[in-house]
Amino acid sequence: MTDKLLISGTNTDAGKTVLTCAIAAYYQKYYPQKQLGIFKPIQTGIGDCELYQTLFKLNQTSGEITPLQFKTPVAPPVAADREGRKIDLGLVWQAFEKLQQSRDLVLVEGLGGLGSPITHELTVADLARDWRLPVVLVVPVQLGAIAQVVANVALARQCGVQLQGIVLNCVEPRSEEEIADWTPINLIESLTNVPILGILPYLSDAKDLVKLAQVASDLDIEKLVYSSRVYTHSL
Repeated sequence: MTDKLLISGTNTDAGKTVLTCAIAAYYQKYYPQKQLGIFKPIQTGIGDCELYQTLFKLNQTSGEITPLQFKTPVAPPVAADREGRKIDLGLVWQAFEKLQQSRDLVLVEGLGGLGSPITHELTVADLARDWRLPVVLVVPVQLGAIAQVVANVALARQCGVQLQGIVLNCVEPRSEEEIADWTPINLIESLTNVPILGILPYLSDAKDLVKLAQVASDLDIEKLVYSSRVYTHSL
C-alpha cells in the first residue's frame, strides 16, 4: 500500500514547499530503500518541479511531477480561461494513480490554501476529499494566523477532509515570544481539536538537505506519514 500525504497551507506563502522538502529529505535519509514520489497536480507560473528534481532522487520527469501546467501565475481556472485551455482532472488523476503504483510514499503539494480553486467548481479541499488524501496544514507564524487556522479547519471539516495535524512554519526569523503570541499552540489546539505536530524554524538555506532532514526529525513525522493509511480513488 502506498502512503500518501497532501501538504496544504492557510495561504499561498505558508511554506508548503519547505515542509514538502523537509519530509522528503527525512524520508530519503532514513528510508533509503523506499521509493519516494512528489506530485503537484497543477502549476501556474514558475513552480518547483526543477527544485524537486535537483534536490531529490525521484526518477520523475517534470510532467510526472506536475502533469498540468499553465504559464499565467494566477488561480488555475483563471489561468485556463486566459490561455483558452481546460483543466483535465482526469489526466491529473491518471498521472497520480500511475505514480502511486511505483512508490512507497507520495507527497502531494497543494496549491494555495484548502479553499484555493482547482476548477470553477472544486477547491483543494474537494480534491483532498475526492482522492481520499490525508492532509497536513502548514501555518505561517504571523499575525492573523489563528483566524486563518480556524477558517481552514472549518472548511476541511465541512468538506470531509481528514486532517492529520498542523505544522507551524517560521517564514521569517521569529522569536519564541512571537511564536507564542501569534501561534499559541494550546489555543489553536483548543479551538480546532487538531494537534500541532511541530514548528519549522526559519531556514536561511531551504536547499540544505542535512538541515531539512534535521528540522523534519523534530516534527511528529510518524503521525504525519504513517498514522492513516487510506486508499485513493478516482473522481
